[in-house]
Amino acid sequence: MIKIGMMIGDRYEILEKIGTGGMSDVYRAKDHKLNRPVAVKVLKQEFSENDNFVSKFRVEAQAAAGLMHPNIVNVYDVGDENGIHYIVMELVDGITLKRYIEKKSRLSVKEAVSIAIQVAMGLEAAHNNHIIHRDIKPQNIIISKEGKVKVTDFGIAKAATSNTITSNVMGSVHYTSPEQARGGYSDAKSDVYSLGITLFEMLTGRLPFNGDTTVAIAIKHIQEELPSPAEFSDEIPISVEKIVMKCCQKSPDRRYQSAAELITDLKRSLITPDEDFVNLVDPDEESATRVATEAEAKSINSMTDTEQMRLNADVVREYESQKKRDQNYSKRRDEEFDDDEDMYDRRSYGDSERIEKLTIALAIIGAVLVGIIVIVLVGRHIGVLGGDEPGGLQTEAITGESNTENGIQIPDVTGKSYVEAVTALKDKNFKFEKIEDDNSTLAKNTVVSQEPAGGSFAESGSVVKITVSTGKGAESSAPVAESTAAESESSADASTTEVSSSQVAVPNLVGLSIDEAIATLTELGLVQGRVVDVNNDTYGVDVVTAQSKPVGTIVDPGTSIDIEKSIGPKSVSYSYSGDIAAPTEGPSYTDGVSVHVSFVTADGTSLLDTTTASFPITGVVRTGLTSATGVITFTYTATSPATTDEAGNVIEGYTEEHTVTRAVTFTQE
Repeated sequence: MIKIGMMIGDRYEILEKIGTGGMSDVYRAKDHKLNRPVAVKVLKQEFSENDNFVSKFRVEAQAAAGLMHPNIVNVYDVGDENGIHYIVMELVDGITLKRYIEKKSRLSVKEAVSIAIQVAMGLEAAHNNHIIHRDIKPQNIIISKEGKVKVTDFGIAKAATSNTITSNVMGSVHYTSPEQARGGYSDAKSDVYSLGITLFEMLTGRLPFNGDTTVAIAIKHIQEELPSPAEFSDEIPISVEKIVMKCCQKSPDRRYQSAAELITDLKRSLITPDEDFVNLVDPDEESATRVATEAEAKSINSMTDTEQMRLNADVVREYESQKKRDQNYSKRRDEEFDDDEDMYDRRSYGDSERIEKLTIALAIIGAVLVGIIVIVLVGRHIGVLGGDEPGGLQTEAITGESNTENGIQIPDVTGKSYVEAVTALKDKNFKFEKIEDDNSTLAKNTVVSQEPAGGSFAESGSVVKITVSTGKGAESSAPVAESTAAESESSADASTTEVSSSQVAVPNLVGLSIDEAIATLTELGLVQGRVVDVNNDTYGVDVVTAQSKPVGTIVDPGTSIDIEKSIGPKSVSYSYSGDIAAPTEGPSYTDGVSVHVSFVTADGTSLLDTTTASFPITGVVRTGLTSATGVITFTYTATSPATTDEAGNVIEGYTEEHTVTRAVTFTQE
């Protein structure tokens, strides 16, 4: 168990908790050996006895420890002690890019491109060391107070033994690449895709794909074309627009093939933003028949059956996509086939006949599945198939944002909670105006009505007025509500308790970020209720600390779950009272030397800034400090003593400036 003030590894003093994640907690600590502040990531106690989790934790450390770059949060040390597994990292004083975007709504083009360049430089260093991040998102990018951008949390990165890695690990679904969403290959180009989505969010202040479930969002990454960021901002120049579009191509082969290529275009866009220099692959040109090289033929022949099936599945999928884009595709394909008939020569491809058979088989299977879906949809529409009857077939249509010439369709938020309504409107890029209703009998913070009505259309950025209940009208009708509730409860007690197949168990939300908690509720068909901000010393900011219904409780879909969210620990102040002794630990220090003394807290507050030759400095008293630690820095110039060489010659001492630092822990008031 980690406690404030304890020492780990005989050198790291735990000072305060500064963050928490799914598997680990992060603490601010002091490295007594090197006298510097550090961040210590500690595996949570409930996972420390699980060999699988411990293995993942060590892989993270081993992968990140080999990376030393200005745009990567550096790892200093890794170890375990008495069942505590920890990683010691560089302590970065700043905020995440996600928070930065939320504060500014959206970034200027120049600032967004500059941040993307630094992230890409960090990724380039990682990729050159055969390490793929796989979870690039604004939450894993930190901007320091000095403006330095650093990539952190290589939590699922693994050292690659070849150019690509097969992995079923998916990062945050809003930023995941199509190949990650399919559980296929992940390589450096997957990180390029995620960085492209991040750049899109920086430029527009919104995400390109949203949905009610993580599955719906993942499918959009696979199937739907990325909207141009220029649709949401007139300030985005053509070069930056096309950089984003190239990063986020569905096919990895159409993206930037390395972070270095991306950096080159990003830097050029800063100089000539309106120049159309980004080379996007034309799907029509790419679909033209091309004779395979000898190396490509050998690569295909050496594939396993599984790899060939995956390849052909991608071929079929790509073929159908191209067919939709161009109605004349079939005609051109026939002409190209006549011109390049020799590409099917068995001498070049060996097992191409087997590949062709697999392709045809997959195409037939796909056609059959599409036919079944069409039959089911038509049957349900005309009433032949009862979609809502028990045992009937059910399908889920996943659609994007409804757009017409009149604008974007306004979501219906009537009856939803205020937070849920605001989230839905923001997702569709609408602004909102809140109007309070004291007479409504609906629960507090429930949307009573909206204007314009849900389902109507309006331009992006339009204002939607939402009337929200203050709960005062509901309070006056509380006795009636209590009576009704009592009658319902009595009726329920008298009946046989059964759990409907549509009911769900309340999940454990405590410890999740507020975004993760809302996503979890949505996936289960539950509704986010009130979100109450509370002070909490255990959990980090925006982490759920409590929920209104116990874990495992069986409830109906649509049940509202209230959440308590941490806004950080209560305001704590510290004080210092004592004397400052001379820096006798410094080299060549002698009494009477003039010393510049600087005393600064960890959050940058200056407590003392003076020059003196008289020590100790007595009666230093400071109160109301907001940080638990500080550093005293001594700077002085001293002359080293004269020495004599082997020949007996006297070598005069030389003058040199010395700096000595001394860490100080304050007393809590």
